[in-house]
Amino acid sequence: MNAVLVNAVPVTLPSGLRRIATLSVHTSPLDQPGTGDAGGMNVYVVELSRRLAALGIEVDIFTRTTSSALPAVVELEPGVTVRHVNAGPFEGLSKNDLPAQLCAFTSGVLRAEAVRELGYYDLVHSHYWLSGQVGWLASERWRVPLVHTFHTLARVKNAAMADGDDPEPTARVIGEEQVVAAATRLVASTDAEGDELVSLYDARPDQVCTIAPGVDLTRFSPGMSRAASLAAVGLPADALLLLFVGRIQPLKAPDVLLRAAAELLRRDPTLRSRLRVDVVGGPSGTGTRDPENLADLTRELGIVDVVRLIEPVSQELLAEHYRAAEVVVVPSYNESFGLVALEAQACGTPVVAARVGGLRTAVRDGVSGVLVDGHDPRDYADAIAALIAAPERRAALSAGAVQHASGFSWAATADGMLSVYADAMREHAASSASAGAR
Repeated sequence: MNAVLVNAVPVTLPSGLRRIATLSVHTSPLDQPGTGDAGGMNVYVVELSRRLAALGIEVDIFTRTTSSALPAVVELEPGVTVRHVNAGPFEGLSKNDLPAQLCAFTSGVLRAEAVRELGYYDLVHSHYWLSGQVGWLASERWRVPLVHTFHTLARVKNAAMADGDDPEPTARVIGEEQVVAAATRLVASTDAEGDELVSLYDARPDQVCTIAPGVDLTRFSPGMSRAASLAAVGLPADALLLLFVGRIQPLKAPDVLLRAAAELLRRDPTLRSRLRVDVVGGPSGTGTRDPENLADLTRELGIVDVVRLIEPVSQELLAEHYRAAEVVVVPSYNESFGLVALEAQACGTPVVAARVGGLRTAVRDGVSGVLVDGHDPRDYADAIAALIAAPERRAALSAGAVQHASGFSWAATADGMLSVYADAMREHAASSASAGAR
Protein backbone atom coordinates (compact mmCIF):
# COMPACT_ATOMS: atom_id res chain seq x y z
CA MET A 1 0.00 0.00 0.00
CA ASN A 2 1.17 3.54 -0.78
CA ALA A 3 -0.12 6.67 0.98
CA VAL A 4 -0.69 10.05 -0.65
CA LEU A 5 -2.07 13.27 0.82
CA VAL A 6 -5.40 14.64 -0.34
CA ASN A 7 -6.34 17.90 1.39
CA ALA A 8 -3.75 16.99 4.03
CA VAL A 9 -5.54 13.69 4.70
CA PRO A 10 -3.58 10.50 3.95
CA VAL A 11 -5.23 8.21 1.38
CA THR A 12 -3.90 4.70 0.94
CA LEU A 13 -3.50 3.42 -2.60
CA PRO A 14 -3.86 -0.33 -3.20
CA SER A 15 -0.50 -1.97 -3.89
CA GLY A 16 -0.09 -2.81 -7.55
CA LEU A 17 -2.93 -0.60 -8.77
CA ARG A 18 -1.45 1.56 -11.51
CA ARG A 19 -4.03 1.55 -14.27
CA ILE A 20 -7.80 0.94 -14.50
CA ALA A 21 -9.88 0.08 -17.56
CA THR A 22 -13.23 1.84 -17.10
CA LEU A 23 -16.04 0.65 -19.38
CA SER A 24 -18.96 2.89 -20.35
CA VAL A 25 -20.38 1.30 -23.49
CA HIS A 26 -23.59 3.19 -24.12
CA THR A 27 -22.75 6.74 -23.12
CA SER A 28 -19.56 8.74 -23.42
CA PRO A 29 -18.07 10.82 -20.61
CA LEU A 30 -17.66 13.51 -23.28
CA ASP A 31 -21.44 13.75 -23.83
CA GLN A 32 -23.51 16.60 -22.39
CA PRO A 33 -25.48 15.31 -19.37
CA GLY A 34 -29.23 15.76 -19.61
CA THR A 35 -29.92 14.55 -23.12
CA GLY A 36 -29.97 11.22 -24.93
CA ASP A 37 -28.57 8.55 -22.63
CA ALA A 38 -26.22 10.97 -20.87
CA GLY A 39 -27.04 11.70 -17.26
CA GLY A 40 -25.79 11.15 -13.75
CA MET A 41 -23.71 8.15 -14.80
CA ASN A 42 -21.64 10.36 -17.11
CA VAL A 43 -20.94 12.74 -14.26
CA TYR A 44 -20.08 9.82 -11.99
CA VAL A 45 -17.58 8.28 -14.43
CA VAL A 46 -15.88 11.61 -15.17
CA GLU A 47 -15.61 12.82 -11.58
CA LEU A 48 -14.44 9.48 -10.17
CA SER A 49 -11.84 9.16 -12.94
CA ARG A 50 -10.54 12.65 -12.28
CA ARG A 51 -10.13 11.98 -8.58
CA LEU A 52 -8.35 8.68 -9.21
CA ALA A 53 -6.00 10.33 -11.69
CA ALA A 54 -5.21 13.05 -9.15
CA LEU A 55 -4.08 10.25 -6.83
CA GLY A 56 -1.70 8.92 -9.48
CA ILE A 57 -3.85 6.11 -10.94
CA GLU A 58 -4.24 6.16 -14.73
CA VAL A 59 -7.77 5.64 -16.05
CA ASP A 60 -8.65 4.57 -19.59
CA ILE A 61 -12.37 5.00 -20.33
CA PHE A 62 -13.66 2.83 -23.19
CA THR A 63 -16.89 4.01 -24.85
CA ARG A 64 -18.63 3.38 -28.16
CA THR A 65 -17.87 5.67 -31.10
CA THR A 66 -20.98 7.62 -32.13
CA SER A 67 -19.49 9.89 -34.80
CA SER A 68 -16.86 9.58 -37.50
CA ALA A 69 -15.58 12.98 -36.38
CA LEU A 70 -14.52 11.66 -32.98
CA PRO A 71 -10.80 10.99 -32.60
CA ALA A 72 -9.86 7.49 -31.49
CA VAL A 73 -8.25 8.82 -28.31
CA VAL A 74 -9.11 11.92 -26.29
CA GLU A 75 -7.23 13.06 -23.21
CA LEU A 76 -9.94 14.27 -20.85
CA GLU A 77 -7.23 15.56 -18.54
CA PRO A 78 -3.81 14.25 -17.47
CA GLY A 79 -4.22 10.66 -16.37
CA VAL A 80 -7.73 10.23 -17.85
CA THR A 81 -7.99 9.00 -21.44
CA VAL A 82 -11.20 8.35 -23.39
CA ARG A 83 -10.82 5.58 -25.97
CA HIS A 84 -13.49 5.34 -28.67
CA VAL A 85 -14.32 1.85 -29.86
CA ASN A 86 -16.00 1.17 -33.21
CA ALA A 87 -18.99 -1.10 -32.63
CA GLY A 88 -21.84 -0.86 -35.11
CA PRO A 89 -23.10 2.20 -37.01
CA PHE A 90 -21.99 5.51 -35.54
CA GLU A 91 -25.53 6.87 -35.41
CA GLY A 92 -29.07 5.55 -35.28
CA LEU A 93 -28.61 2.94 -32.55
CA SER A 94 -30.63 3.19 -29.37
CA LYS A 95 -29.45 1.74 -26.07
CA ASN A 96 -31.73 -1.24 -26.66
CA ASP A 97 -29.89 -1.98 -29.93
CA LEU A 98 -26.50 -2.23 -28.27
CA PRO A 99 -26.58 -5.82 -26.95
CA ALA A 100 -26.07 -6.93 -30.56
CA GLN A 101 -22.87 -4.85 -30.68
CA LEU A 102 -21.25 -6.15 -27.49
CA CYS A 103 -19.07 -8.67 -29.34
CA ALA A 104 -17.70 -5.91 -31.57
CA PHE A 105 -17.13 -3.63 -28.58
CA THR A 106 -15.42 -6.39 -26.60
CA SER A 107 -13.17 -7.13 -29.55
CA GLY A 108 -12.15 -3.48 -29.72
CA VAL A 109 -11.37 -3.34 -26.00
CA LEU A 110 -9.32 -6.53 -26.10
CA ARG A 111 -7.43 -5.32 -29.18
CA ALA A 112 -6.52 -2.07 -27.40
CA GLU A 113 -5.00 -4.06 -24.54
CA ALA A 114 -3.30 -6.61 -26.79
CA VAL A 115 -0.84 -4.07 -28.18
CA ARG A 116 0.35 -3.25 -24.65
CA GLU A 117 2.73 -5.16 -22.42
CA LEU A 118 1.30 -8.08 -20.47
CA GLY A 119 -0.60 -6.95 -17.40
CA TYR A 120 -1.24 -3.41 -18.64
CA TYR A 121 -4.53 -3.06 -16.75
CA ASP A 122 -4.72 -4.01 -13.10
CA LEU A 123 -8.51 -3.84 -12.68
CA VAL A 124 -11.70 -3.39 -14.70
CA HIS A 125 -14.49 -1.11 -13.47
CA SER A 126 -17.64 -1.37 -15.59
CA HIS A 127 -20.70 0.89 -15.45
CA TYR A 128 -24.24 -0.26 -16.37
CA TRP A 129 -25.08 -3.81 -17.33
CA LEU A 130 -23.96 -3.54 -20.96
CA SER A 131 -20.48 -2.59 -19.83
CA GLY A 132 -20.60 -5.36 -17.24
CA GLN A 133 -20.99 -7.92 -20.00
CA VAL A 134 -17.81 -6.62 -21.65
CA GLY A 135 -16.05 -6.33 -18.30
CA TRP A 136 -16.86 -9.96 -17.52
CA LEU A 137 -14.92 -11.14 -20.59
CA ALA A 138 -12.12 -8.56 -20.32
CA SER A 139 -11.43 -9.36 -16.65
CA GLU A 140 -11.22 -13.09 -17.42
CA ARG A 141 -8.97 -12.48 -20.41
CA TRP A 142 -6.65 -10.17 -18.47
CA ARG A 143 -6.91 -12.16 -15.22
CA VAL A 144 -7.79 -9.09 -13.16
CA PRO A 145 -10.70 -8.33 -10.81
CA LEU A 146 -13.98 -6.92 -12.09
CA VAL A 147 -15.68 -4.15 -10.09
CA HIS A 148 -19.12 -3.23 -11.37
CA THR A 149 -21.59 -0.40 -10.73
CA PHE A 150 -25.08 -0.94 -12.18
CA HIS A 151 -26.48 2.60 -11.67
CA THR A 152 -29.98 1.23 -12.39
CA LEU A 153 -31.48 -2.25 -12.09
CA ALA A 154 -34.07 -3.70 -14.46
CA ARG A 155 -36.10 -5.47 -11.79
CA VAL A 156 -36.29 -2.31 -9.69
CA LYS A 157 -37.29 -0.15 -12.66
CA ASN A 158 -39.96 -2.62 -13.75
CA ALA A 159 -41.48 -2.60 -10.28
CA ALA A 160 -41.95 1.20 -10.38
CA MET A 161 -42.82 2.05 -13.98
CA ALA A 162 -44.27 5.34 -15.12
CA ASP A 163 -47.33 5.41 -17.36
CA GLY A 164 -46.27 5.25 -21.00
CA ASP A 165 -42.90 3.71 -20.24
CA ASP A 166 -41.71 0.33 -21.52
CA PRO A 167 -40.59 -2.47 -19.21
CA GLU A 168 -36.95 -3.42 -19.30
CA PRO A 169 -36.50 -6.58 -21.42
CA THR A 170 -35.83 -10.05 -20.04
CA ALA A 171 -32.47 -10.03 -21.83
CA ARG A 172 -31.34 -7.19 -19.58
CA VAL A 173 -32.46 -9.02 -16.42
CA ILE A 174 -30.51 -12.11 -17.50
CA GLY A 175 -27.51 -9.96 -18.42
CA GLU A 176 -27.54 -8.32 -14.99
CA GLU A 177 -27.69 -11.70 -13.29
CA GLN A 178 -24.63 -12.79 -15.26
CA VAL A 179 -22.69 -9.68 -14.29
CA VAL A 180 -23.55 -10.20 -10.62
CA ALA A 181 -22.22 -13.75 -10.86
CA ALA A 182 -19.02 -12.63 -12.61
CA ALA A 183 -18.07 -9.53 -10.64
CA THR A 184 -15.54 -9.60 -7.83
CA ARG A 185 -17.22 -6.58 -6.20
CA LEU A 186 -20.50 -4.76 -6.81
CA VAL A 187 -20.75 -1.08 -5.89
CA ALA A 188 -24.15 0.23 -4.76
CA SER A 189 -24.92 3.91 -4.25
CA THR A 190 -27.08 3.29 -1.19
CA ASP A 191 -27.65 0.51 1.33
CA ALA A 192 -31.13 0.04 -0.17
CA GLU A 193 -29.61 -0.65 -3.60
CA GLY A 194 -27.19 -3.08 -1.97
CA ASP A 195 -30.13 -4.91 -0.39
CA GLU A 196 -31.81 -5.07 -3.81
CA LEU A 197 -28.72 -6.67 -5.34
CA VAL A 198 -28.82 -9.35 -2.63
CA SER A 199 -32.58 -9.95 -2.56
CA LEU A 200 -33.37 -9.60 -6.27
CA TYR A 201 -30.14 -10.84 -7.88
CA ASP A 202 -28.68 -13.26 -5.32
CA ALA A 203 -25.51 -11.22 -4.87
CA ARG A 204 -23.37 -12.33 -1.94
CA PRO A 205 -23.62 -9.82 0.93
CA ASP A 206 -19.81 -9.71 1.16
CA GLN A 207 -19.64 -8.97 -2.57
CA VAL A 208 -21.66 -5.73 -2.27
CA CYS A 209 -20.15 -2.43 -1.10
CA THR A 210 -22.00 0.87 -0.62
CA ILE A 211 -20.18 3.95 -1.88
CA ALA A 212 -22.27 7.10 -2.22
CA PRO A 213 -21.71 9.32 -5.27
CA GLY A 214 -20.43 12.81 -4.62
CA VAL A 215 -20.96 16.36 -5.74
CA ASP A 216 -18.46 18.98 -6.89
CA LEU A 217 -18.71 21.26 -3.86
CA THR A 218 -16.59 23.96 -5.52
CA ARG A 219 -18.84 24.25 -8.58
CA PHE A 220 -22.14 23.65 -6.83
CA SER A 221 -22.25 26.06 -3.89
CA PRO A 222 -24.51 28.87 -2.64
CA GLY A 223 -24.37 32.13 -4.59
CA MET A 224 -24.18 35.71 -3.42
CA SER A 225 -27.88 36.39 -4.04
CA ARG A 226 -30.88 34.78 -5.70
CA ALA A 227 -31.52 37.99 -7.63
CA ALA A 228 -28.11 37.72 -9.28
CA SER A 229 -28.71 34.08 -10.19
CA LEU A 230 -32.17 34.89 -11.54
CA ALA A 231 -30.62 37.56 -13.72
CA ALA A 232 -27.98 35.08 -14.91
CA VAL A 233 -30.72 32.74 -16.17
CA GLY A 234 -32.77 35.56 -17.69
CA LEU A 235 -35.51 35.99 -15.09
CA PRO A 236 -36.67 39.03 -13.07
CA ALA A 237 -35.58 39.45 -9.45
CA ASP A 238 -39.07 38.75 -8.06
CA ALA A 239 -39.60 35.46 -9.94
CA LEU A 240 -40.61 32.33 -8.02
CA LEU A 241 -38.73 29.69 -10.00
CA LEU A 242 -39.58 26.00 -9.85
CA LEU A 243 -36.89 23.90 -11.53
CA PHE A 244 -36.67 20.44 -13.08
CA VAL A 245 -33.31 19.17 -14.35
CA GLY A 246 -32.86 15.86 -16.14
CA ARG A 247 -33.58 13.76 -19.16
CA ILE A 248 -37.08 14.17 -20.55
CA GLN A 249 -38.70 10.75 -20.26
CA PRO A 250 -41.59 9.20 -18.31
CA LEU A 251 -39.25 7.73 -15.67
CA LYS A 252 -38.14 11.23 -14.63
CA ALA A 253 -41.76 12.53 -14.58
CA PRO A 254 -41.27 16.19 -15.53
CA ASP A 255 -45.00 16.29 -16.29
CA VAL A 256 -45.67 16.01 -12.55
CA LEU A 257 -44.02 19.41 -12.01
CA LEU A 258 -45.97 21.00 -14.87
CA ARG A 259 -49.25 19.66 -13.51
CA ALA A 260 -48.32 20.78 -10.00
CA ALA A 261 -47.58 24.29 -11.32
CA ALA A 262 -50.97 24.40 -13.03
CA GLU A 263 -52.57 23.34 -9.74
CA LEU A 264 -50.75 26.11 -7.87
CA LEU A 265 -52.09 28.68 -10.34
CA ARG A 266 -55.60 27.25 -10.08
CA ARG A 267 -55.47 27.67 -6.31
CA ASP A 268 -53.91 31.14 -6.40
CA PRO A 269 -54.16 32.96 -9.76
CA THR A 270 -52.21 35.92 -8.31
CA LEU A 271 -49.06 33.77 -8.50
CA ARG A 272 -49.13 33.95 -12.27
CA SER A 273 -47.21 37.23 -12.48
CA ARG A 274 -44.26 35.73 -10.58
CA LEU A 275 -44.33 31.96 -11.00
CA ARG A 276 -41.86 30.52 -13.48
CA VAL A 277 -41.11 26.89 -14.30
CA ASP A 278 -37.86 25.87 -16.02
CA VAL A 279 -37.40 22.37 -17.41
CA VAL A 280 -33.74 21.86 -18.29
CA GLY A 281 -32.98 18.73 -20.30
CA GLY A 282 -33.48 16.88 -23.55
CA PRO A 283 -35.57 13.91 -24.73
CA SER A 284 -34.28 10.47 -23.77
CA GLY A 285 -35.42 6.85 -23.92
CA THR A 286 -39.13 6.52 -24.57
CA GLY A 287 -39.32 10.32 -24.37
CA THR A 288 -37.84 10.51 -27.87
CA ARG A 289 -41.03 9.04 -29.35
CA ASP A 290 -42.88 12.29 -28.72
CA PRO A 291 -40.30 15.04 -28.19
CA GLU A 292 -43.03 17.71 -28.23
CA ASN A 293 -44.94 16.08 -25.39
CA LEU A 294 -44.04 18.65 -22.74
CA ALA A 295 -44.69 21.59 -25.05
CA ASP A 296 -48.10 20.11 -25.87
CA LEU A 297 -48.78 19.62 -22.15
CA THR A 298 -48.00 23.25 -21.33
CA ARG A 299 -50.60 24.31 -23.90
CA GLU A 300 -53.11 21.80 -22.58
CA LEU A 301 -52.62 23.07 -19.02
CA GLY A 302 -52.68 26.73 -20.05
CA ILE A 303 -49.23 27.51 -18.62
CA VAL A 304 -47.23 28.31 -21.75
CA ASP A 305 -46.55 31.78 -20.39
CA VAL A 306 -44.84 30.52 -17.22
CA VAL A 307 -42.84 27.54 -18.57
CA ARG A 308 -39.48 27.52 -20.34
CA LEU A 309 -38.22 24.30 -21.93
CA ILE A 310 -34.44 24.67 -21.98
CA GLU A 311 -31.82 22.52 -23.70
CA PRO A 312 -29.09 21.05 -21.44
CA VAL A 313 -26.64 23.69 -20.26
CA SER A 314 -23.05 23.81 -19.03
CA GLN A 315 -22.31 22.82 -15.45
CA GLU A 316 -21.51 26.46 -14.59
CA LEU A 317 -24.85 27.74 -15.90
CA LEU A 318 -26.65 24.77 -14.35
CA ALA A 319 -25.37 25.88 -10.94
CA GLU A 320 -26.93 29.31 -11.56
CA HIS A 321 -30.26 27.66 -12.38
CA TYR A 322 -30.10 25.76 -9.09
CA ARG A 323 -29.28 28.93 -7.13
CA ALA A 324 -32.06 30.87 -8.84
CA ALA A 325 -34.75 28.32 -7.99
CA GLU A 326 -37.13 28.57 -5.07
CA VAL A 327 -37.24 24.80 -5.12
CA VAL A 328 -35.93 21.99 -7.32
CA VAL A 329 -38.44 19.24 -8.00
CA VAL A 330 -37.31 15.63 -8.59
CA PRO A 331 -40.50 13.56 -9.05
CA SER A 332 -38.82 10.48 -10.60
CA TYR A 333 -40.44 7.06 -10.41
CA ASN A 334 -37.04 5.64 -9.52
CA GLU A 335 -33.51 6.91 -8.95
CA SER A 336 -30.55 4.81 -7.90
CA PHE A 337 -29.29 7.95 -6.16
CA GLY A 338 -30.28 11.33 -7.62
CA LEU A 339 -27.28 13.56 -8.37
CA VAL A 340 -29.55 16.44 -9.42
CA ALA A 341 -31.01 16.55 -5.92
CA LEU A 342 -27.53 16.59 -4.40
CA GLU A 343 -26.26 19.33 -6.73
CA ALA A 344 -29.30 21.51 -5.98
CA GLN A 345 -28.86 21.14 -2.23
CA ALA A 346 -25.15 21.98 -2.49
CA CYS A 347 -26.28 25.27 -4.04
CA GLY A 348 -28.55 25.92 -1.06
CA THR A 349 -31.82 25.10 -2.78
CA PRO A 350 -34.33 22.80 -1.05
CA VAL A 351 -35.57 19.80 -3.01
CA VAL A 352 -39.08 18.39 -3.27
CA ALA A 353 -38.59 14.79 -4.41
CA ALA A 354 -40.36 11.48 -4.68
CA ARG A 355 -39.77 9.14 -1.77
CA VAL A 356 -38.19 6.46 -3.95
CA GLY A 357 -34.86 4.71 -4.38
CA GLY A 358 -31.73 6.69 -3.66
CA LEU A 359 -33.65 9.96 -3.24
CA ARG A 360 -34.40 8.79 0.30
CA THR A 361 -30.66 9.11 0.92
CA ALA A 362 -29.86 12.07 -1.34
CA VAL A 363 -32.55 14.20 0.35
CA ARG A 364 -32.91 14.37 4.12
CA ASP A 365 -36.64 14.71 4.60
CA GLY A 366 -37.59 17.74 6.68
CA VAL A 367 -33.98 18.91 6.93
CA SER A 368 -32.75 19.55 3.37
CA GLY A 369 -35.99 19.11 1.48
CA VAL A 370 -39.33 17.35 1.39
CA LEU A 371 -40.03 13.80 0.26
CA VAL A 372 -43.43 13.11 -1.28
CA ASP A 373 -45.19 9.76 -1.39
CA GLY A 374 -46.42 8.87 -4.87
CA HIS A 375 -46.70 11.06 -7.95
CA ASP A 376 -49.97 12.95 -7.52
CA PRO A 377 -49.31 16.51 -8.76
CA ARG A 378 -51.61 17.86 -6.01
CA ASP A 379 -49.25 16.46 -3.36
CA TYR A 380 -46.31 18.20 -5.02
CA ALA A 381 -48.33 21.41 -5.23
CA ASP A 382 -49.02 21.11 -1.49
CA ALA A 383 -45.31 20.73 -0.69
CA ILE A 384 -44.26 23.59 -2.96
CA ALA A 385 -47.03 25.92 -1.73
CA ALA A 386 -46.00 25.28 1.87
CA LEU A 387 -42.45 26.42 1.10
CA ILE A 388 -43.61 29.50 -0.82
CA ALA A 389 -45.89 30.48 2.06
CA ALA A 390 -43.22 30.03 4.76
CA PRO A 391 -39.96 31.80 3.83
CA GLU A 392 -38.46 31.03 7.23
CA ARG A 393 -38.98 27.28 6.68
CA ARG A 394 -37.47 27.51 3.25
CA ALA A 395 -34.48 29.34 4.71
CA ALA A 396 -34.03 26.58 7.31
CA LEU A 397 -34.22 23.92 4.60
CA SER A 398 -31.73 25.89 2.52
CA ALA A 399 -29.20 25.85 5.34
CA GLY A 400 -29.94 22.17 5.94
CA ALA A 401 -29.48 21.45 2.24
CA VAL A 402 -25.96 22.92 2.20
CA GLN A 403 -25.05 21.04 5.35
CA HIS A 404 -26.45 17.73 4.04
CA ALA A 405 -24.69 18.04 0.68
CA SER A 406 -21.39 18.83 2.38
CA GLY A 407 -21.29 15.22 3.54
CA PHE A 408 -20.91 14.05 -0.05
CA SER A 409 -17.82 14.71 -2.15
CA TRP A 410 -16.12 13.02 -5.07
CA ALA A 411 -12.92 12.85 -3.04
CA ALA A 412 -14.75 10.74 -0.46
CA THR A 413 -16.25 8.61 -3.24
CA ALA A 414 -12.79 7.99 -4.71
CA ASP A 415 -11.36 7.18 -1.28
CA GLY A 416 -14.13 4.65 -0.66
CA MET A 417 -13.64 3.17 -4.12
CA LEU A 418 -9.96 2.62 -3.43
CA SER A 419 -10.94 0.40 -0.50
CA VAL A 420 -13.26 -1.55 -2.79
CA TYR A 421 -10.49 -1.94 -5.36
CA ALA A 422 -8.07 -3.14 -2.69
CA ASP A 423 -10.55 -5.74 -1.43
CA ALA A 424 -11.27 -6.89 -4.98
CA MET A 425 -7.56 -7.24 -5.77
CA ARG A 426 -6.89 -9.21 -2.58
CA GLU A 427 -9.79 -11.58 -3.21
CA HIS A 428 -8.84 -12.06 -6.85
CA ALA A 429 -5.22 -12.80 -5.93
CA ALA A 430 -6.28 -15.28 -3.26
CA SER A 431 -8.71 -16.97 -5.65
CA SER A 432 -6.06 -17.20 -8.39
CA ALA A 433 -3.52 -18.64 -5.96
CA SER A 434 -6.03 -21.21 -4.75
CA ALA A 435 -6.91 -22.22 -8.31
CA GLY A 436 -3.23 -22.55 -9.19
CA ALA A 437 -2.60 -24.82 -6.21
CA ARG A 438 -5.26 -27.29 -7.30
